[in-house]
Amino acid sequence: MFTGIVEELGTVAGIDHGSASAVLRIEGPLVVSDATHGASIAVNGVCLTVTEHDGTGFTVDVMAETLERSSLGALAPGDRVNLERAMPADGRFGGHVVQGHVDGTATITARTPGDRWETVDFTLPPDLAAYVVEKGSITVDGVSLTVAHVGDDTFGVSLIPTTLDLTTLGHKGVGDVVNLEVDVIAKYVERLLNHRQEVAS
Repeated sequence: MFTGIVEELGTVAGIDHGSASAVLRIEGPLVVSDATHGASIAVNGVCLTVTEHDGTGFTVDVMAETLERSSLGALAPGDRVNLERAMPADGRFGGHVVQGHVDGTATITARTPGDRWETVDFTLPPDLAAYVVEKGSITVDGVSLTVAHVGDDTFGVSLIPTTLDLTTLGHKGVGDVVNLEVDVIAKYVERLLNHRQEVAS
């Protein structure tokens, strides 16, 4: 489990594409400082398993489904990525419950600068719209954020200077694609209510 608090901006050092998979080499000295084989690290919000690591970075396998359902398939060497290690059992819960299971992708539609902050608007996939509410939590490229406003097919967030400086969201532009993970609690509530309705009928 993760909390959506990005620890480090990593860099894609290399990509080895297979017929239906890829191997990523990512530089991130902080997140590998205590890494072990099999450790979980979220890369732009996608939970991946460390297969190799050294003092400067790590390697992960990315399967076809992950490449298709997330933005990782579009990564290129030199791209920056948000990195977060899995939360330890005694760790501080800084964001919200993040599984690292991407529900879909969105596209940046607008960026509006403020005094020291910035509002960023995104498309909202129809199948995820029911889970996105104003002032609720959403994960964008692995960053735990609060929904500032939501429409039928769009939503927006406000980014503080720290988020702009320390995550990829400060550098992405209109048209760029990001990973989305909606609040898992909302999905469990929906499943529970649907199940009760099915039993009652």
